[in-house]
Amino acid sequence: MDLSKHRIQVQKTQASTKKFFERLKRKTPHDLDLRFHEMHDEVFERVDCLQCANCCKTTGPLFTQKDIERLSAYLKIKPATFIQKYLRVDEDNDYVLQILPCPFLGTDNYCSVYDHRPNACREYPHTNQRKMHTILKETYNNVAVCPAVFEIVEQLKKHYV
Repeated sequence: MDLSKHRIQVQKTQASTKKFFERLKRKTPHDLDLRFHEMHDEVFERVDCLQCANCCKTTGPLFTQKDIERLSAYLKIKPATFIQKYLRVDEDNDYVLQILPCPFLGTDNYCSVYDHRPNACREYPHTNQRKMHTILKETYNNVAVCPAVFEIVEQLKKHYV
């Protein structure tokens, strides 16, 4: 996956993407979830996240208490130790990673805690969730991070012309 090419594509389409999301905010199409889910399924039949892993390299998930408990149990450390070693509290008072790329990401782009990963990682890039209109800001931001989200949004722009 050529991330430099992705960045160029994002820059070229930034204005139209911003307008598209502003339009979606003003008047949400009744079939928005259905269209997102269709495009999500179509795009992820072709996209191999292991070729990219940009999300794991550039953005960190929020960690819930359940995530912390699950991961610390898997790593056989106390939750307080897990927090001290890997997390910090951000400006919204949420637990996030201290450093990026994710410390659990291997050089082969595999996640060493995959079966125990945070819920935010399980659901990323969130393009197959219900009530997509409630996460338009996050989806807009994910266009720059995830080439698959970029492709989904570009297809949706054509659909909603």
